[in-house]
Amino acid sequence: MSITTKSIPTAGGTLHIELTGTGPLIICSHGMGDDHTAFSPFASLLSEAGYTIANVDTRGHGASSTTFTSYGDLATAADYLTIIRELNLGPAVLAGNSFSAAAAIIAAGQEPDQVAGLILLGPVARNPMGKLGTYLVPAMFAWPWGPTLWRYYAPLLWPGLGKDGATARAIESSTSLGRPGRWSAFHKTVRGLDHSVVLPWFAKVKAPALVVMGDKDPDFGNAGKEAEWVAEQFSLPGKGEVMMLPGVGHAPMLESVDAVGTRTVEFLSKIERRGGRFGV
Repeated sequence: MSITTKSIPTAGGTLHIELTGTGPLIICSHGMGDDHTAFSPFASLLSEAGYTIANVDTRGHGASSTTFTSYGDLATAADYLTIIRELNLGPAVLAGNSFSAAAAIIAAGQEPDQVAGLILLGPVARNPMGKLGTYLVPAMFAWPWGPTLWRYYAPLLWPGLGKDGATARAIESSTSLGRPGRWSAFHKTVRGLDHSVVLPWFAKVKAPALVVMGDKDPDFGNAGKEAEWVAEQFSLPGKGEVMMLPGVGHAPMLESVDAVGTRTVEFLSKIERRGGRFGV
């Protein structure tokens, strides 16, 4: 299936997006230190299933600009809504990984009429280490020791890829973050992540939600409990749905493409459509 690229201007820079498929719109947004290729196999599967996929490089990552003055949950939520307006294919389903999942919750709470569903993959919707983490994590990834720490930590994120696969992806990520201006943007992203802003938005979400977690996700002491906590915050009938994956880490859509894709297509089939678009 053909892929087209698009640059979408937003406050302080441009977002790089790969577009595939036709049909209702799904926006895919990856976690920190990664890029849109984390979603590429998943995006291909969903486009073949009859959806338009907008696969985005988040601020400062991949081929998107490094000139933004703000990063993190709220900034990424604004980018989701900007993409929906720019493509004029909404309402959209938001598929977010890690902090982008937190941003998807915010966006769905801010503009419920623009978000038809949420696919939350390894969501970090509250600060794993409490308020301390908002100071400690940026210090851990500061220059000059930050890139070295990332090279050691990143392979732990994706156990579902196997040792060789996780190591290869960590090398790709480190190489990308080593380009001019990229580490600074990455660190600004880390500094901008304060997930305490997410909780008030759960109650405003009107769209159905699917929470997908790997039981080997290193960001959580108990990924199963975290998935249940996220699902229980929604004031939806029957709360959010939960899918747990054995042996999978922080990027379920990459580590277990077929299983997550199958469950996602099933989830999407329940969302109303109107004239070739999602309804709300």
